[in-house]
Amino acid sequence: MEMPPKSPDGSEKSPQSKELITSSTGSTLCMSSRSESVWTSAPRSKWDIYHKPLIVVSVGVAIFLFGVVITSLACFLTKNKKVYKMSGPAFLSLGLMLLVCGLVWIPIIRKKQKQRQKSQFLQSLKSFFFNR
Repeated sequence: MEMPPKSPDGSEKSPQSKELITSSTGSTLCMSSRSESVWTSAPRSKWDIYHKPLIVVSVGVAIFLFGVVITSLACFLTKNKKVYKMSGPAFLSLGLMLLVCGLVWIPIIRKKQKQRQKSQFLQSLKSFFFNR
């Protein structure tokens, strides 16, 4: 049997295992957790908070309007009528789904913001009373 090479400091561990032990993976994982960001984050602008649902809503509206155009083409054009009749409602439903998802997302974010403000207020009260 072949013995693994000893590391320069004389310990029995191989260089690969030493790298795994000194890796900062665990600390980076903890630093990026959501629970810490609640207490350490700076106030964000409205765009930073609502940009994702607004993008989803706008893409949903665009796809919905494209579906309306494709569906109306099925009424006016006789060539490729079956294609328009099949793809038009598909775009309508996809656009409507994205639109509704974005519109439901906005009140959820508002509710989370209120909860976050309440928890920060309660945390400041707790620190005020217990740090005296």
